[in-house]
Amino acid sequence: MTVLLGCIADDFTGGTDLAGMLVKAGMRTVQMIGVPGEPIGDDVDAVVIALKSRTNPVEEAIAESLAALRWLQQAGCKQFYFKYCSTFDSTPKGNIGPVAEALMAALGTDFTIACPAFPVNGRTIYKGHLFVGDILLSDSGMRHHPLTPMTDANLVKVLQAQIKGKAGLVDYGVVRQGPEAIKARFEQLKAAGCTFAIPDAITNDDLLAIGAACDGMPLVTAGSGIALGLPQNFRKAGLLPEHQVADALPPTGGLRAVIAGSCSLATQGQVAALREKHPAFNIDPFDLAHGKDVVSEALAWARGKIENEPVLFYATATPEAVKAVQVQLGTEKAGSLVEDALAAIAKGLVALGVGQLIVAGGETSGAVVKALGVSGLRIGPEIDPGVPWTTGITKDAVQRPLALALKSGNFGTPDFFLKAWSKLAS
Repeated sequence: MTVLLGCIADDFTGGTDLAGMLVKAGMRTVQMIGVPGEPIGDDVDAVVIALKSRTNPVEEAIAESLAALRWLQQAGCKQFYFKYCSTFDSTPKGNIGPVAEALMAALGTDFTIACPAFPVNGRTIYKGHLFVGDILLSDSGMRHHPLTPMTDANLVKVLQAQIKGKAGLVDYGVVRQGPEAIKARFEQLKAAGCTFAIPDAITNDDLLAIGAACDGMPLVTAGSGIALGLPQNFRKAGLLPEHQVADALPPTGGLRAVIAGSCSLATQGQVAALREKHPAFNIDPFDLAHGKDVVSEALAWARGKIENEPVLFYATATPEAVKAVQVQLGTEKAGSLVEDALAAIAKGLVALGVGQLIVAGGETSGAVVKALGVSGLRIGPEIDPGVPWTTGITKDAVQRPLALALKSGNFGTPDFFLKAWSKLAS
C-alpha cells in the first residue's frame, strides 16, 4: 500500500466531509472509523482516520490522534492533515491547538497552518475573522453550541489561547498574490517566532493557492477546504495521475431511511422539509430517561411504512428545547441517551432491509457506524458540498453494500434529505 496523504479527523462527519473533497480532487480515498487494525488495500491514495476527539478531554484527544499518526506513518504517507470543523469548534483549552502541537512535535516540525475556511459552505476568513455566510462566527448559531460555543470570531485570538506557540496572520492582500507570496509570508512569520499561520481565504481560488503553498509542509491543519489544493502537489511530483475516476461505488439497493440527531439550524430545516413529504418519528429524550422502550416502538412504527417510502427518525430540536433537556438531565446524559437510541434504531432498520441510510450529526454518525460494525467507508459521489455517499466497510462479508451518507449537522441545502437518493446508483 502506498498512501500519499494521511488525514486525522476529529469527528466522523468531518472525516467524511474531508474524504469527499479529496475524491472530488481525484484521490481514491477510504475513511476508517478509528485507527485500523490491519492494512486496507492497494487502490488508495488517501486515508482519513476519523476519531471522536473533538470534545474529549485534551489528553485523550492527543493520545488518540498520535495513535492515528503512527498508523499513517507506517502506511508510508508523504504528508499529514489534521482536520477539524469549518466553524473551528473548540473551547479555550482545545482541542484544536493542543492536538495540532502534539502532532507537530511527533513529526519534528515547528510550523503549520490553521485554516478552517470552506467558501462553498459559507465559511470564509478575512483579517483573521471567521464568517458564516455574511455574519461573524460569533453572531451565528454556533454561539449557542451546547459543547463548543464559539463566541469570538478572531481565529488568531481563539487559537492563541489554546497553544504554547504563537499564531500569526497571512492577510488577504498576500493570499491573493498567490503561492509564492504566501510562502514568503510563512517565512516572515517563522522568523517572528510564529508556529501557526492563519491565512485569509474568501474563494476556492484562495484555497488552491494556500494548498500550493503547503507543498512539502509535513503537517497541515484545516477544515476540509484545503483538500482542494493539496492533490495537485502530488500530481506535480508525478505521484498521482492527472485524470482519475475516484468516486465510483458499487450499486446499492434496499429500503431508505434518515436518522437525524443534530440540532443545528441547517438540520432543523432539512428535518422540517422531509416531514412535509414522508413519515417521521420523534425521539424524546425525556421518554428515554424515564425508561420507555422508544427503540422498539420506533421500529414497530416503521414496519408499516418503510416498504413504501423513506422514513425519518429525529431528535432534532431548537436550542431552547435542547437547553431545557440538558438542564434537567445533564448535557452528557442527554447526549448519550439520544445517541444510543438512534444507533439502536439504525441497527434495527438495517435488519428490516434498509440499504440506503442518511445520518445527520457528527456524534450521531459516530454512534451509528459503531452500532453497525462499520470499520471504514469507501467514498463516492457528492450530494452537497462536504457530504458524499459512501459504502460501509465491515469485517463480515455481505451480499449487498450498505450505502451511508453521514452529514455534518451544519451542512447541506434545505432539501438535502429529499434529493440525496437521486445521487446514488440503484
